[in-house]
Amino acid sequence: MALPSAWSVLHVAIPVLSVVALLSVSLAGASQDSGSVIPAESRPCVDCHAFEFMQRALQDLKKTAYSLDTR
Repeated sequence: MALPSAWSVLHVAIPVLSVVALLSVSLAGASQDSGSVIPAESRPCVDCHAFEFMQRALQDLKKTAYSLDTR
């Protein structure tokens, strides 16, 4: 049984080591505290954000329509 050549071993080892290194760096970065994490229970949902945005947009449209009417 022939042993694999050094080049074929390097072609496999380098990508594997790269993936392991990237995973270890990302895991080390994930353990750091971001400092301003808000618990999910106290954050408004996406629908609430969209509703508030639409309310503000509607108020802006009403103000614009009123200012155009007064001209």
